[in-house]
Amino acid sequence: MAKENFLWEKFYTKEELKVNIPDMSLYEYMQKETKKYSLDTTVLNYFGRKMSYKVFFDYIDKCAKSLKYLGVKEGDVVSILMPNTPEAVISFFAINKIGAISNMIHPLSAEEEIKDYLVKTKSTFLIALNTTYPLIKNIIKKTKVKKVIIASPSDSMPILLNTLYNATQSSKDKALEDDLFIFWKKFVKLGINYQEKETRKISKDSIATYLHSGGTTGIPKTICLTNRSIIGVNEQAKVFFPEAKCGDSLLLILPIFHCLGLVVGMFIPILRGATCILIPKFDAKRFDKLLTKYHPNFLLGVPTLFEAMLKNKHLKNVNLSYIKGLICGGDTLSPKRSEAINVFLESHDSKARIIQGYGMTETTGPVTFGTKGSAKLGSVGIPLPGNIVKICDPETSKELQPKEVGEICINSFVVMDGYLNDQKATNNIFKLHDDGRKYIHTGDLGYMDEDGVIFYVQRIKRIIISSGYNIYPEYIEKVLKDHKYVKDACVVGIPHSYKQEIAKAFIILQDGVEESYTTKKEIMDYAAKNLAHYMLPREYIYKKEFPKTKLAKTDYRALRDELIKKND
Repeated sequence: MAKENFLWEKFYTKEELKVNIPDMSLYEYMQKETKKYSLDTTVLNYFGRKMSYKVFFDYIDKCAKSLKYLGVKEGDVVSILMPNTPEAVISFFAINKIGAISNMIHPLSAEEEIKDYLVKTKSTFLIALNTTYPLIKNIIKKTKVKKVIIASPSDSMPILLNTLYNATQSSKDKALEDDLFIFWKKFVKLGINYQEKETRKISKDSIATYLHSGGTTGIPKTICLTNRSIIGVNEQAKVFFPEAKCGDSLLLILPIFHCLGLVVGMFIPILRGATCILIPKFDAKRFDKLLTKYHPNFLLGVPTLFEAMLKNKHLKNVNLSYIKGLICGGDTLSPKRSEAINVFLESHDSKARIIQGYGMTETTGPVTFGTKGSAKLGSVGIPLPGNIVKICDPETSKELQPKEVGEICINSFVVMDGYLNDQKATNNIFKLHDDGRKYIHTGDLGYMDEDGVIFYVQRIKRIIISSGYNIYPEYIEKVLKDHKYVKDACVVGIPHSYKQEIAKAFIILQDGVEESYTTKKEIMDYAAKNLAHYMLPREYIYKKEFPKTKLAKTDYRALRDELIKKND
């Protein structure tokens, strides 16, 4: 069979197009890739407390042994309900070293969401943020979890910060140790009791982690990513992210329960000898403090992060020459906004230019990237080595010509293994094309120009993107409609100056239910218990009826337009 010639391949050398993925776990791959660096190289920086490779690997080993002592085996699922802390990073790699699966959960998830994530993945152990204890104690006996390890953001802080943090914490619902709950510092000491040697080889095709998303439909799905797919992105990064080197640093604001934060923000810098500056909670108003304190060489973020940089008045005369690269993901920036960021960087003595990419959790993050001179204004770059991107007719899957707008379809070795326990949804997103390959149908519209550069246009799927988080209206509507007072609900996304979009909910009450303060509060409290904080509607509007389309469906666009006009 003759080799296919893809338009974008002219940007790469023949060697760059060859991607070889070794058969090993993420942990083994990390060991292999970092052997070239001194063990004294700083790998993590947490509030000024630095961790070298030597301490990092020792810590992972202790954590892995402690998990094994508790009974964690290859193939078991260990959930991580944590923000960006050393404990979360250490746990991720320790779980992988064992051959177990890490289940990454947003620490602001609602009580019922946490329970559902634990039950669905059959998690047997949980490593959780101390502030989630009040939620966990309510639901944990409804799961198969045998032990909960409670970690505090202060556990790895410098002594003074640790003291200050603990002094400000409320004693209400403070975590308590018992047969089910154990504190992190006590947990990591258990490993001394485990003496067995590890001989098991972990396959690259085994599942490394579970991440959670709404897929293309908005119904919550658990995405299975293999060791192969995550290692594959790093192999591609040798081409698309060559500037990062030993001694550099990256400000890790994107959380590691987010695919981009996990793979590009955490995994890749660690392999390069670069320092991950861990930020467990981002405060846009203090963004200038982070930059002037840490002088990071790279920033990885969603459009909201860069909006915060532009709007921060305290950065007016600050020299940012140390910034070498800015990578934007999670949503697209308009050409106008990209230009504004580049002008800002230039006026602050940085030679960096913002670069965009395109991908999704189902593709383990970036599929395209503005690399090798392909960063045309408004584009999301070219497919990375080993990735095939086609623009197809959404109805027929027929490949379209350059400049024609269609659905973005992706074939690659970095795509997910599938959705956990949901073969129907997996079959729906993967479709076999005439070339004999299976492609992920993204639900996004775009086009490819004559050079093979991809331009994102808009979403086919109904979705709200707020501060880089995907919010699925249909899921929120389903939760709201489960309340006994709610007859119907419709959620729309409204433009927001900082967050890009925010969710607002329209509600029709059941017949005979009064639109009282008590009724509204019950509905809001119910939403808060069943939805993650970032999903919660910022406003509830009560109506007697909804406008309908010609097909008698709720016209959410009309409701959205109604709110936008009202706010103008």
